[in-house]
Amino acid sequence: MPEQQHDPYHEKGAAIAATGAGGAVDLAMDEGETLEKTPGGPEGTGADKKPRSLWSDAWHDLRRNPVFIVSALVILFLVVISIWPSLIASGDPLDCDLSKAQEGSQPGHPFGFNGQGCDVYTRTVYGARTSVTVGVCATLGVAVLGSVLGGLAGFFGGAWDGFLSRVTDIFFAIPVVLGGLVLLSVVTSSTVWPVIGFMVLLGWPQISRIARGSVITAKQNDYVQAARALGASNSRMLLRHITPNAIAPVIVVATIALGTYIALEATLSYLGVGLKPPTVSWGIDISSASQYIRNAPHMLLWPAGALAVTVLAFIMLGDAVRDALDPKLR
Repeated sequence: MPEQQHDPYHEKGAAIAATGAGGAVDLAMDEGETLEKTPGGPEGTGADKKPRSLWSDAWHDLRRNPVFIVSALVILFLVVISIWPSLIASGDPLDCDLSKAQEGSQPGHPFGFNGQGCDVYTRTVYGARTSVTVGVCATLGVAVLGSVLGGLAGFFGGAWDGFLSRVTDIFFAIPVVLGGLVLLSVVTSSTVWPVIGFMVLLGWPQISRIARGSVITAKQNDYVQAARALGASNSRMLLRHITPNAIAPVIVVATIALGTYIALEATLSYLGVGLKPPTVSWGIDISSASQYIRNAPHMLLWPAGALAVTVLAFIMLGDAVRDALDPKLR
């Protein structure tokens, strides 16, 4: 019998003869199996791992962003004291003693007293409730109204799109502060709702433009065209395919705008057309303290500092969310 030759391919269990082509195919299959079973491959590419979606990938980046962590902790603290201000302030913001007017820091009153003898610390804590309420409600109203109108205009186009574009041009031409002076000067209510309604009225065009452009971009994708070819209804395409992929820019702009609305409320209250006493507001306290800035600067320092920190926290949060949701910035 002829001497049997050593065949390395048969040792690996190859099913075909050890030809050049066959050996290359078997070797490629073996290497493919080895790579598939290797647990130390790139993240998200192994057999036991699924690729992350846009939202999970964004959350993965946000958890490692110190800007997001710091701003989120500040906002969480503001939300907690807005809901339960008595946790850190046991006094009444409307309890005033004229004999202590403009006095500085004292035991139990670390921020001193304002011109009416009210505790500045207590009013600063309770003022967070008003500012956060106005900012959150105005942002939700603007986001919902602007997203619906802009999304429908971008999806259907035609005459509705042209009409909405001209209406938004008109609203963009109205100065916000001047519009507030004109519209809110005739309002006598001391609640937050007229101010919130004004912000929604003049704020929705910006979100509408963002939502319109995002929907126009999303509806041109292949998966939307495939759903349309399969007979999907307009409502199904909007809710299942377009909205989840077009909502990210709206969230980013709305998050940044929230801090802007808080600052706008303080500005209108400072000018005397926003919130009115006895409502406790940082803008009202800043307005009343501005005339005593030389004799009692502490009256202005604390509410103005709280306002600045709050606005900065929301702007930082919006920037972090933008960086996480925008693939071009990665």
